[in-house]
Amino acid sequence: MDTPTFSHHVVYLSHGGGPLPLLGDAAHQQMTEKLSQLAVSIPRPEAILVVSAHWEDTVINVSASSSPELLFDYYGFAQQAYQIRYPCKGSAELTSQVLMALKSAGIEARSDATRGLDHGVFVPLKIMYPAADIPVVALSLHSQLSPRLHIEVGKALGRLRGNLLVIGSGFSFHNMQAFSVSGGDADARNQRFQRWLHDTIMNKTYSEKVRQMQLTDWTQAPNARYCHPREEHLLPLHVCYGVAGRMADKAIKMNVLGVECQNFIWYSR
Repeated sequence: MDTPTFSHHVVYLSHGGGPLPLLGDAAHQQMTEKLSQLAVSIPRPEAILVVSAHWEDTVINVSASSSPELLFDYYGFAQQAYQIRYPCKGSAELTSQVLMALKSAGIEARSDATRGLDHGVFVPLKIMYPAADIPVVALSLHSQLSPRLHIEVGKALGRLRGNLLVIGSGFSFHNMQAFSVSGGDADARNQRFQRWLHDTIMNKTYSEKVRQMQLTDWTQAPNARYCHPREEHLLPLHVCYGVAGRMADKAIKMNVLGVECQNFIWYSR
């Protein structure tokens, strides 16, 4: 795998549980602090492209609304959770560039002018850039959930140029039934997977062929299906890796909702 030179920063982040990071939830304090610190540690982007774990379709979709609304794709929270606002603009130029990059790589893609921003997009962005003054475009996953395809999507996006921030918004641990279980074997099983993930993304001795192979065959990792019974919250990482084409520059470990999880950052070069 060639290692590209790209002009934008790439971040895979664990976005937490629904709107809780915006509601002052104590179990998300580390997450909100780390995201706030991240935003001020990198140059302000001209636009943001977010790959969301909460959007899937049979074709890769790219949001095209000039003023995207918010999708409150959660239930059972206080009324405050449904009054959140994030009045950012879209970017017709970025949408067009993403579509062109994907189609040039032979990946079927289409625009969606009606899709709003789900919580995997607006929650971390409201923490990182609360002024909502940077254009945002969202990108879906492909519903076949192929690791190889999502790495290829990332490679295509890696050809984009400009001062762009690419975010893969997921969660490095996403077993919904296990979030309420902490300690003992539950934590140990997750920690083994998180160590494997950290090694895969951060080990400088690996060739990119090996790194890509491990990500493609991620289900062979220790406790892979315990940590991700369904892989939609991991695949934004595959897109991020495809964009960067190399080991990450930084890993940030956190405890969110009582479980260990990680963010990974690739700085522009």
